[in-house]
This record gives sequence, C-alpha cells and structure tokens, in this order.
Amino acid sequence: MNKAFEQNSDNGLANLAIDPDVLAKELAAELLGDPLDEIDLQGFDSDDFNAAKECELGLAWLKEGHEERLQGLRVFCEYRDPRALPLLIPLLQEPCPVERMSAVYALGRNPCPRAVEILLQLLQTDSNAYVRKATAWSLGNYSDSVVLHPLINSLKNDIAAVRVWASGSLAEAGAISSENASEAAIQLLISLQIDSEPVVRSNCIWSLGRLYDKLSMEKRNELIDAFFNVLLNDDEPSVRYEARIALEQLESSKVQERIDLLIEEGLWV
Repeated sequence: MNKAFEQNSDNGLANLAIDPDVLAKELAAELLGDPLDEIDLQGFDSDDFNAAKECELGLAWLKEGHEERLQGLRVFCEYRDPRALPLLIPLLQEPCPVERMSAVYALGRNPCPRAVEILLQLLQTDSNAYVRKATAWSLGNYSDSVVLHPLINSLKNDIAAVRVWASGSLAEAGAISSENASEAAIQLLISLQIDSEPVVRSNCIWSLGRLYDKLSMEKRNELIDAFFNVLLNDDEPSVRYEARIALEQLESSKVQERIDLLIEEGLWV
C-alpha cells in the first residue's frame, strides 16, 4: 500500500474518532445487533441440501434481486466456492449496508486477492460500523502485508466493535513475518494497556500469545511483563483470566519461575 493511501487512512480514521455525531449513531447501531443475524433464509436447510446444491442455489440467488442476493450472501458466508467471487466483489459497493456487510463476510470466507483494495477502502471510509466490523474480521483471512497498517489504525481509532475484530485479525496479519509480528505487537501492547473495553484487551492478549514465537527476545520479555501486569492489576476478571491462560500456554521456564513466586505469595490461585 502506498504512503498516500496510508495517510488518507490515518486522516479518515482520525476524523471519525473525533466526530461525536458519527460515533453516537454508530454506537446506537451497535446495540441493535448484527443485521446478518436477521437474514431469513426462508426454508434454507443445510440438512436437506448438500453443500454443492446449496452453492448452486446461492450462485443463482446472487444474480437476482435484493432479497435473493441476501440469501445468496448468507450461503457464501458459510461455504467456499470460487465461482462466487466475480459475483461477490461488485456487491462491496452496493448502497445497502447489509449487502455490503454480508459481501464482506462472504469474502472473508472466500478470500480473493482482487478484493483486498476495496476491503481496505471500506475499513477506512465506510460510514457503517457493521461494514467496518465485518471488514476488520475479513481482512484477517488475507495473507497480505498490506492489511497490517489499516488494521493497526482501526485498533487505535475506531469504535469498540471494530477494535475487537481488528485486534484479533492482527494475529493473522502479524504472523506473516517477524517484522509484521513486531509492528502488530507494538500496538497490541499499547491497546492492552489503554483500551477501555475489556473484550478488546482480552483479544489483544490472545493475539499477542499467537505472535509470541515470532517476536524478538526483547519483545517477548515485554509481552510477558505486560501479561503479568494485567494479571495483577486489571479491573476486569475476564481479562485477568485471559492473561493467566496466555501465560500458562507460553511454556517458558522464566514465566514458570514468576508463576511459582506468585503462588508462594498467594497471588496466584
């Protein structure tokens, strides 16, 4: 991704983060639940059709009107079929946010390199929080370094629903290389310390645990210190529990020594 595109991303997300009207509308929308859950397949039953027949039906639906397209999109949120890709990509630019969101989910289930740039644009500029949330999840299925910085920007600047998925997808984007892992870990560690939402902090811990093996020794030590700090000081029990699980899974002698010390002091139960 070129620098101009990155700069536009930074500016766009920064503006979004400080616009109270936009945030208020999106936070209100967030409380309504994911519209994808409301799509009625009107008799679609995976027990009655095998996957091939379902995909054939889904392909036919994608070529029809709005309601049929929604049903077709639901099919390809569940199944993979390369024949759907030429039909899914144009739907990313539909005026209906439910169609855009569903197409994004479907292209997360059916990754397509030709969709990456459009998905990145949606993550940066789409006015609908559901679409951005779906995009933050979908980009985690794309093994392309170009998605790293936009996901980092979303974790820094977007609303909580988007930050949750961006933090999780950074585990995949960071796993591409040690350099990517280090860049992702920097922001994940920052968000672990400052994000106001417990579920985001928990996801940061999960992603950092996934990236641990690709990090330098210095960064690993920083990660371990951060996990112990969360374990001892975070106000949210679920986040402390996530930190404990992550520490136990590191299988490090240094970590075990610190755990043993906490047990002796009665701080690890």
